[in-house]
Amino acid sequence: MFTRRHLIAAAAALLLPLAPVQAQQGAKVDVLASFSVIADLVRQVGAERVEVRSIVALSQDPHDFEPSPSDVRRVMKAQLIVINGLGFEPWADRFVKAANYKGERLVASRGVKALSVRGAVDPHAWQDVENVKLYIENIRDALSKVDPAGASDYARNASAYGRELDALHSQIKASFAAIPKAQRKVISSHDSFHYFGDAYDVVFLAPQGISSSAEPSARDVAGIIKQIRAEKIKAIFFENALPQQLARQIASETGVRIAGKLYADVLGDNVRSYAQMMRHNAQTILAALK
Repeated sequence: MFTRRHLIAAAAALLLPLAPVQAQQGAKVDVLASFSVIADLVRQVGAERVEVRSIVALSQDPHDFEPSPSDVRRVMKAQLIVINGLGFEPWADRFVKAANYKGERLVASRGVKALSVRGAVDPHAWQDVENVKLYIENIRDALSKVDPAGASDYARNASAYGRELDALHSQIKASFAAIPKAQRKVISSHDSFHYFGDAYDVVFLAPQGISSSAEPSARDVAGIIKQIRAEKIKAIFFENALPQQLARQIASETGVRIAGKLYADVLGDNVRSYAQMMRHNAQTILAALK
């Protein structure tokens, strides 16, 4: 059977004569980011010196993504590929190998202290703003390597964005500190907010594990429902890239209202930047807890 993997390999073979080009004076650096959050962080550092494309579209779940031959063709233009790492993009290595990519690669989460959830590494490190400062430093260094002429620009942009991140982190932390600790418990669709919870002292419970593609067991759902009732948790949230049925089922069985939409793995039509995503999530959760 001629599978999708065969299609990817075939497309890559056709493109073998091509090779990633080096940065040329006056030309924008072509960067391929694994998904929308990473793409925005690259834009913050690269600004007008870079052309950033996201492999995973806004409407797609990065956990379930399957590259197509057309995605492989996009790799051949790239001078730098940036992924999150920590196991978030299990398809990334196969994708790069299929395209025979020889250019620069960056794991943006390099240096982050990873959390473990249910015995597995949690890859959603960007949900803690302090971690993203490391992402920015890594992106700055990778862009400077590909485009040495722009190094001073990348350093300046990274420094300015770092100050913005410092202010954002402080604002979110102070906002949650005003809520009694016993009230800071919420339900999300899957285990994607533990970095947020660890940074801002909020307890997140979820029926699904780290990967949104893993179906929760009846036991997991029953356990969440029991905990909601026992601890009088007052807010359930759904995520922008996931179906809402499970959240609505839990809300129906517990009588707890659905308090809004959170952005976990990807940006969306009304939330187009990382900073906007973090502000939206914090404000949405705070409004439900007050």
